[in-house]
Amino acid sequence: MKAVVLAAGEGTRLRPLTEDTPKAMVEVNGKPLLTHCFEQLLDLGTDLEEFVVVVGYRKQDIIEHYDDEFRGVPITYTHQREQKGLAHALLTAEEHVDDDFMLMLGDNVFRANLGDVVRRQQEHRTDAAFLVEEVPYEEAGRYGVCDTNDYGEIVEVVEKPEDPPSNLVMTGFYTFSPAIFHAAKLVQPSNRGEYELSEAVDLLIRSGRTIDAIRMDGWRVDVGYPEDREEAEQRLSAETEADVDSAASS
Repeated sequence: MKAVVLAAGEGTRLRPLTEDTPKAMVEVNGKPLLTHCFEQLLDLGTDLEEFVVVVGYRKQDIIEHYDDEFRGVPITYTHQREQKGLAHALLTAEEHVDDDFMLMLGDNVFRANLGDVVRRQQEHRTDAAFLVEEVPYEEAGRYGVCDTNDYGEIVEVVEKPEDPPSNLVMTGFYTFSPAIFHAAKLVQPSNRGEYELSEAVDLLIRSGRTIDAIRMDGWRVDVGYPEDREEAEQRLSAETEADVDSAASS
């Protein structure tokens, strides 16, 4: 299975950290965000064929850092020339993907059950599976919000709604069949002027496709602001200290 990683963002909300650095190269706990993504994908233990990395802002910084492979896994780069949203970014990877694939947003740090999402895609042959997280209702409007039925299938996705239908939100890790590309081509610009991934997902749902929600077990931090970077570093440092203490006591 291939992994598409979206890393084209400028990261204006992360300034001054991104004044001369692409968002995906902002360091968290001594490593670029993109390295954290690659490591998490490799840790899944799947037969990872290739990273397809969507670059844009200061793309050369990313390409020069990683070149054409990461720990033996080939990297192919695609270029999002304008920042027009996640569905638009995803479409730049279409020619490199011909089967079910993983999608990760390159500004997230995960310590969670990503493997459950991959297994659901492989075992049940759904058209998509998402890792979802419950957040306080007052925060749900910052994200793509999911509404589910009694079987755990997603029946609606709404991007940054004023009145969220639930407090269950998409986290930035997904598996898809290639059907998502056709849906992404049908997406119209949102009120923000972007081609939203959540709209592409909603089109899949309305066409009768099966979308499964996997509840997150663990944690993740969406590094959108400097304080998010600090939170991610604190969580990773605490995890390292716990590992050291466990090793010392065994």
